[in-house]
Amino acid sequence: MTICIISAGGFIEMPHKVIAVDVYSDKIKHLLEPASLPWTDRIHFYRINIKSDSRLEGLIRMADLLSYSFLCRVDHKSCGFCTPTDYNTRPLNTIYSNLIDALPVVKYCSENGKRLIHFSTCEVYGKTVGCFLPNDNPLHQDTEYYVLTEDASPCIFGPIDKQRWSYACAKQLIERLINAEGTENALQFTIVKPFNWIDPRIDFILGIDGPSEGVPRVLACFSNNLLRRGQSQRTFIYIKDAIEVVLLMIENLNRSNGYIFNVGNPNNEVTVRYYAKVSNEPPLETSTVDVSSKEFYGEGYDDSDRRIPDMTIINRQLGWIPKTSVWVSPLGGCNLTWNI
Repeated sequence: MTICIISAGGFIEMPHKVIAVDVYSDKIKHLLEPASLPWTDRIHFYRINIKSDSRLEGLIRMADLLSYSFLCRVDHKSCGFCTPTDYNTRPLNTIYSNLIDALPVVKYCSENGKRLIHFSTCEVYGKTVGCFLPNDNPLHQDTEYYVLTEDASPCIFGPIDKQRWSYACAKQLIERLINAEGTENALQFTIVKPFNWIDPRIDFILGIDGPSEGVPRVLACFSNNLLRRGQSQRTFIYIKDAIEVVLLMIENLNRSNGYIFNVGNPNNEVTVRYYAKVSNEPPLETSTVDVSSKEFYGEGYDDSDRRIPDMTIINRQLGWIPKTSVWVSPLGGCNLTWNI
């Protein structure tokens, strides 16, 4: 099988032929060099900006399957990236990067009969029902009101002036487009909703995720949860578990086609403040501080306090459940090595 991976700058190797597309290859140099590596004949890298390169459709035609995150977190001068700060300060770039620039890719897959695995985001769910309950309501602590189900949970966003929701709204619309292509034009697709995937090589953009490399990655990449005095909670899933189920999706077309899957670990719900303590990250020179969302992200920020994935559908279709507990602390000091 030949897989075209767009935004391939950080992909983890797999036992298939790969057409890797991105504007940078820093994180996969160990897969590309030297040319004598036993798998280099299976991995072909193309330095392409999908916004303006006519070669894209030709590469998609060469593949059996397209895997695309619709989000390139790279040099902001050459390609769009999106962080919570950008949702507020660069909403046009956020919408274009996650919706407008993605439209041709979906079109090419549909017109050329190529299967698509789309990596979306759990943020598409927006706010949970539970976050609207008064703090003194006994149901406020009931987990049931924070569980998100692919085929039942509503997508609840904030008002238009809360630009923070521009990202989630763009992601939701591309999901709806993909689903419509499946309904009307028989596009084979799977949509993945990641719930905070973590690993030792988690992305860090200097000056964007934090002021320096001294900021622990778990704090830099999930720093929004340190707002509200660190009480916001998220569920975390180790990358090895996530990749395991993505491979199951690739290899089981009949059981994954047309489905939307939550990929997370509902048993790993903690505050980022707590997770920073158990992640084995190097300590900061100064302690963490609590800041308001307006101070950290700017005007227009909004969020949900909890997001818990329902795993019923993915377990039924693929027989998969996540295995790694957050208390094992795989993020700190763990060397990810994958054999190919």
